[in-house]
Amino acid sequence: MTALEVAAAACLLLGAALAFAAGVGMYRFPDTLSRMHPATKPQVLGLHLILLAMWLRVPTWTTAGTLLLVGVFQVITATVAAYMVGRAAYRARTPDDDGTAIPPRDARA
Repeated sequence: MTALEVAAAACLLLGAALAFAAGVGMYRFPDTLSRMHPATKPQVLGLHLILLAMWLRVPTWTTAGTLLLVGVFQVITATVAAYMVGRAAYRARTPDDDGTAIPPRDARA
């Protein structure tokens, strides 16, 4: 095994572990605003480590360009999605609601 293969394997395993941790966090955290953190930060970092592992395995400029586009679009969409979900959960919140329930149709803005 070469050093690039070892680095790719390490990035792949660490990325998979972060993606798994994000899934566990999504399951264990109690409300929507708390679940936003594992849905964005460890998941995006895990994906970037997996993309890095893919590039280390096939280190060409064509592969790098494609993987870079995937990484940039993931950061943009995860950020916008987290903002929109957090805003909707915050606005739909009532004193006896944790924000995870879908509000009735007439209460939606």
